Amino acid sequence: MPELPEVESVKIGLNQLVLGQEIDRVQVDWPRIIVGDLQTFINRLSGQKIINVDRRGKYLLFILSDWVLISHLRMEGKYLYKTGEDLSDHQNRHVHVTFFMRDGSTLLYHDVRKFGRMQLITPDQLDHYFEAKGLGPEPTVEDFDISVFASKLGKTHRPIKPVLLDQKLVAGIGNIYADEILFRAGIHPNTPCDHLNPDQIKALHQSILEVIHQAVASGGSTIRTYRNSLGQAGKFQQALQVYGKEGQACPRCGSRICKIKLAQRGTHFCPNCQEAKKV
Repeated sequence: MPELPEVESVKIGLNQLVLGQEIDRVQVDWPRIIVGDLQTFINRLSGQKIINVDRRGKYLLFILSDWVLISHLRMEGKYLYKTGEDLSDHQNRHVHVTFFMRDGSTLLYHDVRKFGRMQLITPDQLDHYFEAKGLGPEPTVEDFDISVFASKLGKTHRPIKPVLLDQKLVAGIGNIYADEILFRAGIHPNTPCDHLNPDQIKALHQSILEVIHQAVASGGSTIRTYRNSLGQAGKFQQALQVYGKEGQACPRCGSRICKIKLAQRGTHFCPNCQEAKKV
């Protein structure tokens, strides 16, 4: 958490709140969040105008006058916007970066675990930045080509669940949505990628598109602490069919949902609808 749908929701909210704002100064209270030289980061942001807030995978992109601020929220990162009169949260010990705007408002970066990262790059470095990370395509009809997807699946014997999580096959999928995607596609999470048949690949590709689209439309899933930058909770958790449902009845067949550890991640599935095939 947060995964692509939650980051998309944060992006939409930030565009409503800070678009066109000019940064006066930046205060950093936990320097390890910043990638690169801290003072250079602070100096370069002074006077920058926020032209747009975009997203790539799970990364937020603040498009500024001269720079792109890449923000990765990791486990618990979130943004809080405060008007000039609202000083609540300013002294919160989990606020680690504060952007003071010229109109008196502030944008606060709040991160309980301090795992988030921020980095400034030039606009012409953006494509290379994500290419170097091996980030896969966005899970959209326009970008997510099924033939390329099938080819990459056929080149690895790794289980499908951790492959969905590593961001190289397709961007933005985390633990919650991987479980939901595999359930809808009827695929056991431990199935080797190169053992998936064409029908399974087609079902998996379609399931990725549908689950992510529906989750984005619902504002993401609120599990524990997630809120978008407008303070709103997501609603997709109401549609979750297996994630967090260990021991409950499968909505399709009534079998009990199982939970196992796979690649160090809790993994939920229906042992009947997602039967493990002997290979």
